[in-house]
Amino acid sequence: MTPARPHPVLHLELHTGDLPAAGAFYSRLLRWREEQIDSAFGSYHALEFGGAVGGGIVACDVSRPMWLPYVEVDRVDRATDRAVLLGATVLLAPREGPAGWRSVVATPEGGEIAFWQQKRYR
Repeated sequence: MTPARPHPVLHLELHTGDLPAAGAFYSRLLRWREEQIDSAFGSYHALEFGGAVGGGIVACDVSRPMWLPYVEVDRVDRATDRAVLLGATVLLAPREGPAGWRSVVATPEGGEIAFWQQKRYR
């Protein structure tokens, strides 16, 4: 029997109350490239880390900035249900977006994690 493969982190998203300052800081410190992406669905402030993992910055009302890892899963609904069975709290119920499905849970230890399921186009 082959063990199941680990679910990879594929995206890191910074939630902050000051997007311009955060973007400038990481750009100057680590030379991460910033890019504003606009689409029919809205805009997103992307970060290029220089590796396989992508990233971005979201301006939102948070008490303190935090990094949210997005983990690739086969089924967002199943991963969310499993997290709840293990003691997590759902912060964002599974929902569909233009490129895939996502959810966010808070772990019993105080961390947060997002589950991501990419849409498969034929």
